[in-house]
Amino acid sequence: MSRAPSTAYSSPSEPIAEPEADAGIEQTRRTLLLGALATTACLGCSRAARAGEDPPGSDERPQKGDVLVFSEGDKEGKLISAADVPAGGPPVHAWPKDPNTSVVRSASRLNEILIIKLDPAELDEKTRARAVDGIIAYSAICSHAGCPVTAWVKSDAGDKEVFKCMCHNSEFDPREGAQVVFGPAPRRLAALPLALVDGSLSVAGNFIGKVGGAQPG
Repeated sequence: MSRAPSTAYSSPSEPIAEPEADAGIEQTRRTLLLGALATTACLGCSRAARAGEDPPGSDERPQKGDVLVFSEGDKEGKLISAADVPAGGPPVHAWPKDPNTSVVRSASRLNEILIIKLDPAELDEKTRARAVDGIIAYSAICSHAGCPVTAWVKSDAGDKEVFKCMCHNSEFDPREGAQVVFGPAPRRLAALPLALVDGSLSVAGNFIGKVGGAQPG
């Protein structure tokens, strides 16, 4: 008589492997190790950086003597020279930076600046006085609802190129102090006086005019 093949089984007394539990323990060990490495790597960071906070001064408005750095693109964070601003536009977007502490004042969106170079002969007297070699600067925040002013286009009200806020189509002429030439904005963009120091653009004074949109009543 032939004998039936035996069936393999585990004795109740034998330990049963728990691969999922082992994997979980290994994952926890790996997470703890990575956390320890990250903490060690940040020992040289400032207390504010370790806490995820913005450094002191980063939300203050531009101040006299601040330098200007690119706020976007491949050159983000680098100093802006007069040669970096193309004649006739488009505008360059910038942040002010404290040259003493190296703090970029980017913690407030109200600090973003539009820089453009135009023919000095096209600028009115007050605008020309704030410019350097035809380069002028304004707040990049629309005075209507506080949207960013991002476009440089032919005006709907004329044949000149102007700053335009794409939220509600307000337009501003930088040649005449960024006065409103079209749309619902109630006032011009705040202007920022400029100077040229060692070939780089810097702030020559505080914003002239109110920065940001109209406050709700």
